[in-house]
Amino acid sequence: MDILSLAVTAGAAFLITALSGKWVIPFLRKLKFGQTILEDGPAWHKKKQGTPTMGGMMFILGIVLAVLLGALTLHLNGGAGEAQLHLIAGVIMAVAFGTLGFADDYIKVVKKQNLGLTAKQKMAGQLLISVAYLAVLYLGGETSTVLQIPFLGQLDIGLLYYPFAVLVIVGAVNAVNLTDGIDGLCSSVTFVAAIGLMFVANIAANNEMNLLAVALAGGCLGFLCWNFHPAKVFMGDTGSLFLGGMICALAFGLRMPLLLVFVGIIYIVETMSVILQVISFKTTGKRIFKMSPIHHHYEMSGWSEEKIVAAFSAVTAVGCVLAVLSALLA
Repeated sequence: MDILSLAVTAGAAFLITALSGKWVIPFLRKLKFGQTILEDGPAWHKKKQGTPTMGGMMFILGIVLAVLLGALTLHLNGGAGEAQLHLIAGVIMAVAFGTLGFADDYIKVVKKQNLGLTAKQKMAGQLLISVAYLAVLYLGGETSTVLQIPFLGQLDIGLLYYPFAVLVIVGAVNAVNLTDGIDGLCSSVTFVAAIGLMFVANIAANNEMNLLAVALAGGCLGFLCWNFHPAKVFMGDTGSLFLGGMICALAFGLRMPLLLVFVGIIYIVETMSVILQVISFKTTGKRIFKMSPIHHHYEMSGWSEEKIVAAFSAVTAVGCVLAVLSALLA
């Protein structure tokens, strides 16, 4: 796959996502699909009350159409069967996660409160999607249980691979969801992560995952036209769960799920900040951070939203460099 072909895919994802905002955002406003701000969130977030949410539909549309364009026209018909399976199954998994997020957002919007699906319903849906994805890969001939451990080599973990994979997918999707808390943060971090995974796909000569990565990057960039501070639309769980599914699709499609430790370093830090905050408060009655996830801690420490986005994106870029280095040495 040549650079021009990838540029076409990335450009299509960017343009479809960016241009769709001209119609999707007014449509969401008309339906009064506005964000309800959490009572325990930063007080200054109250001014964001009513900003249209569920905007993730914009980049879901852009990315899926761009991938279809690439798959149909960019000479992927000669690719390996397993690689094509990873592409198709990965996109379907991401859309399924986005659909679950849409259901959660819709319930929140209709009820005008931040309840949505129950924790058990969300977990059941996420487990079902993850298991279905892995089952499709297995039935399609992807039966390897070998893990590529960055900088160390390969390790066959046998049947433990499948519960491990489910844990990684569910954990990663929820971690991406936690990162969506301030204007432009999740889409910026995911854009950088997608670029990093694009370089890894190039090293692995995996055209299908290369296509998926540039489509994801283009979609995130198109969404940032509307989501960068001050945001005119939020992605909602519709978008963040879809992005989580896409990141997982890329990591597993490259057969390097542990690369998420590097490219997803911010997702991990956000999740750990919540876990540590809960443990500390329940055991000692004290909080480690002013507020979690950690991006709110920096907000309450006086950092602007733009500064947080820039810093977290830079950290992700460093993680991506490590991921690329590990792929080169694999």
